[in-house]
Amino acid sequence: MPDAAKKPAPRPSPESVPYWKAAREHRLEIQRCDACGRYWFPPSQSCPHCQSANFTWTPVSGRGKVFSFVTYHRVYHPAFAKEVPYVVALVELDEGPRLLTNIVGVPADAVVCDMPVRVTFDDYDEEVSVPKFVPLKAAP
Repeated sequence: MPDAAKKPAPRPSPESVPYWKAAREHRLEIQRCDACGRYWFPPSQSCPHCQSANFTWTPVSGRGKVFSFVTYHRVYHPAFAKEVPYVVALVELDEGPRLLTNIVGVPADAVVCDMPVRVTFDDYDEEVSVPKFVPLKAAP
């Protein structure tokens, strides 16, 4: 029986394994097309912009802005009970792609669209780290 207090861990697809490996090492990497130079997320086998299958996993700045968000006030999984309310956000990276993530390190009611943010990592256990974002002005 699963531990109700343990957060559910991501289940990487074959395309996303490098993303999660980099996250475990506290690096944010996404795919960049070798043909057109554009970044994208979520991971896939080819560039959604030009269809090239040639790409490189590339470190990105880890900075961006809140594009949209919602605040959860209800507990949908027991492992998140102590975090309510929490913010689920779509963060637009400086490089362009948008990531579905959490905003942490600030009260939920302080989150606004266009808020500058930077990546941080939530170590779920020895195997999994999840990229989340904090306000750019937050202490490291």
